[in-house]
Amino acid sequence: MVFASLTFLYIFLPLNLILYYIHKDNFYRNFLLTLFSLFFYAWGEPVWIILLLISASFDYANGLFIQKHHGTKLAKIGLAASVVVNIGLLVTFKYSSFIYDNINHLFHSSLRPPNYSLPIGISFYTFQTLSYVIDVYKGEVKAQRSYMNFLMFVSLYHQLVAGPIVRYQTIANEIDGRKENIADISSGINRFCIGLFKKVCIANVAGELVMRYMDGNLAGVAVGESWFAILMYSIQIYFDFSGYSDMAIGLGKMFGFHYLENFDYPYISRSATEFWRRWHISLGSFFRDYVYIPLGGNRNHQYFNLFIVWFLTGLWHGASWNFIVWGLYFGFLIAIEKLFLHKVFERLPKIVGHVYLLFMVVVGWALFYFTDFNRLLQYLKIMFFQSGHPLWSFGLTFVLKENLYWMILSFVLCTPVYLWLQRIFVQRTNQISEGGQGVFSSLFRTQSLVWTIGLIVFNFSLIFMATSMLIGKSYNPFIYFRF
Repeated sequence: MVFASLTFLYIFLPLNLILYYIHKDNFYRNFLLTLFSLFFYAWGEPVWIILLLISASFDYANGLFIQKHHGTKLAKIGLAASVVVNIGLLVTFKYSSFIYDNINHLFHSSLRPPNYSLPIGISFYTFQTLSYVIDVYKGEVKAQRSYMNFLMFVSLYHQLVAGPIVRYQTIANEIDGRKENIADISSGINRFCIGLFKKVCIANVAGELVMRYMDGNLAGVAVGESWFAILMYSIQIYFDFSGYSDMAIGLGKMFGFHYLENFDYPYISRSATEFWRRWHISLGSFFRDYVYIPLGGNRNHQYFNLFIVWFLTGLWHGASWNFIVWGLYFGFLIAIEKLFLHKVFERLPKIVGHVYLLFMVVVGWALFYFTDFNRLLQYLKIMFFQSGHPLWSFGLTFVLKENLYWMILSFVLCTPVYLWLQRIFVQRTNQISEGGQGVFSSLFRTQSLVWTIGLIVFNFSLIFMATSMLIGKSYNPFIYFRF
């Protein structure tokens, strides 16, 4: 099941909210969320719920074991066991075919890889449970004593299948007791509706344009079409994943959880370093805290550590060499920025850094998109005028005219314009509220009422547009499901 589906929007979520709020008991609410989460996960491939339960059960028991023997060799053994089991499960079910294929290619053998389908969300919940055990070992959190509460943390459907990667310490207090309020629920609904709009009305539209040029025969693709398509893929992957993160954060607030932000308008960055502080923040912070810093961080072998992290970042995204090349590509960019490039950009107008970043990221998405290196090379040749393809096509002119206003909206929403407008409103209402009693107080109440009504209309409009586009549409992919 996905958030951007009619089943979820009009059956699953309303039923969950109604049943959740009919009783205030925390045990009841946690039990209910666990049941709904397991049902949500089992909707697509019920068999993989067994793997989720095995992973959660092992790390639950291991967390208690490590805490009991904290500071001893037994705790280290428990930590090592958790790392081996979690990484072992991830390698077995996500990378085994990749490993077999490379062995066969290298040694000209014919080993038959196991026929596993990728369990949805395994990369996310594996990192969640692993970070939990590590934090218990380091003494940063107390082990969760309730198995059901721990299972709810692991399986919580808001962020289970595609993140953000929620660390236990972020919501530890809210697992055992949380207090929902109208402000959070309202904010959560608004955030969910924005994410839904981004996914359905922007990412899906961009994805259909991408398929038109990048999935078919590349022989007839013009240079302009190649750049347009990879630009649309840049739009698709950002709004697809950030939209899902918005929906996850919004859902969390509806149920009293406060997840950390996962995107911070990455396309306004001026360097690859800044881009990765703003893109998929939960993954970047995981590798920083659990890989980069333990390896020595900036103190020892900085660039070696950097490339290890970016090799793993690429590999985490998929069992294919193009993802590894994509990860090392960004590792190289960040390395040269640390070496000298950031000093160069400091002396130049800010626009230079923006142009540099956008160009390198857009080219990088081509590495990310094509798992077939032959098609990747062919596509890059078209982009950089090396294949004799025409520069433009009449069809592209028509597509640009047909989608002009949608494209403008997409580009604008890559900037924090919504936050700017929201900040201006808050400042205005604060000024009015500080103006005193009488007419000022009345005006403040009126403006607040107008804002509330406007927000309700805005959210209903987003849901209506998304619903209209979902009805009768078969194209509704989610890119990060495969990770």
